Amino acid sequence: MKTSDFYYDLPEELIAQDPLEDRSASRLMVLNRGTGEIRHEHFTQVIDHLTDRDCLVLNDTKVIPARLYGTKKDTGALIEVLLLVRRKDNVWETLVRPGKKCRIGTELVFGHEGLLTGTVLDVTEDGNRFIQFHYNGIFEEILDQLGEMPLPPYIKHKLKDKTRYNTVYAKNDGSAAAPTAGLHFTKELLQEIQQKGVKIAHVTLHVGLGTFRPVKVEDVTEHKMHSELYIVEEDQAKLINDTKAAGGRIICVGTTSCRTLESASDENGILHPGSAWTSIFIYPGYRFKIMDGLITNFHLPESTLIMLVSAFAGKDHIMHAYQEAVREKYRFFSFGDAMLIE
Repeated sequence: MKTSDFYYDLPEELIAQDPLEDRSASRLMVLNRGTGEIRHEHFTQVIDHLTDRDCLVLNDTKVIPARLYGTKKDTGALIEVLLLVRRKDNVWETLVRPGKKCRIGTELVFGHEGLLTGTVLDVTEDGNRFIQFHYNGIFEEILDQLGEMPLPPYIKHKLKDKTRYNTVYAKNDGSAAAPTAGLHFTKELLQEIQQKGVKIAHVTLHVGLGTFRPVKVEDVTEHKMHSELYIVEEDQAKLINDTKAAGGRIICVGTTSCRTLESASDENGILHPGSAWTSIFIYPGYRFKIMDGLITNFHLPESTLIMLVSAFAGKDHIMHAYQEAVREKYRFFSFGDAMLIE
């Protein structure tokens, strides 16, 4: 299976640069994965596809303003740091640009009068830096003051309102990117869904830099995913397992929720609580253990995410649906329109 099999031609003007004023005002393509049939709807109509036997699974991770701009203490040279993974003792794994001059021992300064400083402790095999940060006060408050949201490279300007790159149910700090399928939901829509009797479960997967990284190998099976931390609480696992046992559907909101459930489930489709790192790579041929439906956005050509949805709905159905989305001028990627695969 070749990476190029997942290419499609996308006009640049279809890449959404800003979120809609009303989160739930986006369009919704409904794809039947059995027949390939396509319907064009509005996102608020997603409720019509849910029943009181179903369970909607949300990823409640929260994107932090993880992009910092500072200087090297010795030379004053400008430096950009993207926080990736939090470790112990105020140490973060980071992506630094330009990285070559940030050797072990380099001291960095962020903000006025050294509000935040950092020291490079180590360099990983793939060039990431481990930086230990020093500050007075609460790190999250300093980050909120100094940091910017780490928007994907295809979004060409800064976001006016930081909250729009988080879901309305985001609560667990730690992501470098948003679980963007969830951006379509408003609190009101979620309340309507619950009032209909649909169960809502929460899991956490902190989305890492791998979301932005292209597949650089032609043979899909040779691609290596970056690890991401997930958490499944015991009561949420029970809610999902009970739904499945009663014959209800498990509908994931986003590929991150999907990857969490598929990572934490056994071969019998039982979801196990706990916390672990996952580097699961889902592409055609994968047998899904627990997910029955997926709400997702439209993904980049040749990305691991378009491979995942192709595994679920069939590559031919997905590529046809994407061609249809281009013809119908759907909005693509993080701030774009949505797809329901059922």
